[in-house]
Amino acid sequence: MADKPQKKDAKQRAPKGTAPLELLDEASSLSVAEVIGLALSFVWLAACAMFFMVLGTGPSEGGFDPLRFVMVVVAIAMPVAMIWVAVAAMRSARIMRQESTRLKAAIDGMRTAYLQQQQSMGGPGAQASKVEQKLEEIAKVSRRTETALATFVSIRPGMPSLTNPHPAPIAPAMGAEEAPKDPVDQTKLELGTPAEDMIPPLSIEDFIRAMHFPEHAQDAEGFRALRRALEDRQVAGLVQAAQDILTLMSQDGIYMDDLRPDRARPEVWRKFAAGERGKEIAALGGVRDRSSLALTAGRMRKDPVFRDTAHHFLRRFDQTYAQFEKNASDADLAAMADTRTARAFMLLGRVTGTFD
Repeated sequence: MADKPQKKDAKQRAPKGTAPLELLDEASSLSVAEVIGLALSFVWLAACAMFFMVLGTGPSEGGFDPLRFVMVVVAIAMPVAMIWVAVAAMRSARIMRQESTRLKAAIDGMRTAYLQQQQSMGGPGAQASKVEQKLEEIAKVSRRTETALATFVSIRPGMPSLTNPHPAPIAPAMGAEEAPKDPVDQTKLELGTPAEDMIPPLSIEDFIRAMHFPEHAQDAEGFRALRRALEDRQVAGLVQAAQDILTLMSQDGIYMDDLRPDRARPEVWRKFAAGERGKEIAALGGVRDRSSLALTAGRMRKDPVFRDTAHHFLRRFDQTYAQFEKNASDADLAAMADTRTARAFMLLGRVTGTFD
C-alpha cells in the first residue's frame, strides 16, 4: 500500500518538460509486434508439425539424407527468422521514437527553464542587461570631446608601448639651442607633425585593459584605458568592432563573462599572430559551451548583418593582434587571452572554422 503513494509523489516531483517514467517500463515489456511475432512463429511451427505428421513425409523417412535434412530445417527456420527480423526492426523503431520523445521533452524543459530565468531577471524593457549597460557607457565615452578626455589621468611614462616599446623623444626645432621646457608650448610648434603623432603610444597594459572593457560605470581605470585605446586609430577600429559583435551576441543571451574557455599556451597564440591557421592553432578554440556555440552558429547562418559584423571583427582582431604580439611577453599574451574581446574571438573563430 505504501508503494503507490511513493510512485505518485515521484511523478508529481518530476520536473516539467521531462519524459514520463512509464517509457522505461514500456521499453522492457513485450510490445504488440513481439506478441504477433510469437503467435506467427507458433502457428508456423505447428503447421510444419502437422504437415509431417499428417502426410508422413518426415526427414527420416526412406533413410537419412543429409541434404534433404538441411533443406527441411532451412525451410522451417527461415520464415521464423524473417518474422523475428521484422519484430526486431519494429522494436528498434519504437525505441528510437521513445528516445526522440525524451530528447524533445528535455529540450522543452531547458527552454522553459531559460525563459523562466529571463523573466525572473526582468521582462523586456524592465531594465537593460549588465553588458548592454556597459556598452552604452562605452558609447557615451567614445562621443566625448577632447577637452573632456583630457581630464582623465594620462599614461604613465616609461611603460612599454603596443607598437613601439622604446619611443624616441621629440626632437627640438631646427636651429633651436634647447628644447622648450613647457610641454604645452611644445605641442604648438608648427613642425608639420600630424596631431595623432603627438599622442603618446598606447601601452600594452592599457591595450589589454581596453580589450576587456570597463567592469562597471564606476570603473575609472577601465574607462581611462578605453579612452587611450580610442585615441589609437588601429586599436579604435578593433574596439568598435568588438563592441558591435558583443552587442549583437548579447541579444541572444550570449555573454563573454559566462564563458570559461580552455587556456592555450602562449606559443600557440604566437603561431596565430605569425599567420598559422587550422589545426596548428586548434588549441585556441577553447570555448566548449554548447549553447553559445549553437546560438552563434544559427545566427551566422540566418542573419547577414551578424555574419558581416563577425567577419569584420575577426579581421580587425587578426590585424591588431599581430602588432600586439611583437612586443608582448608570455604573461601579456595570457592576460590578453582572458579578456572579453579574446573570448569573442575564440567563440567566433570556432564557429567560422578558423581552427579546423
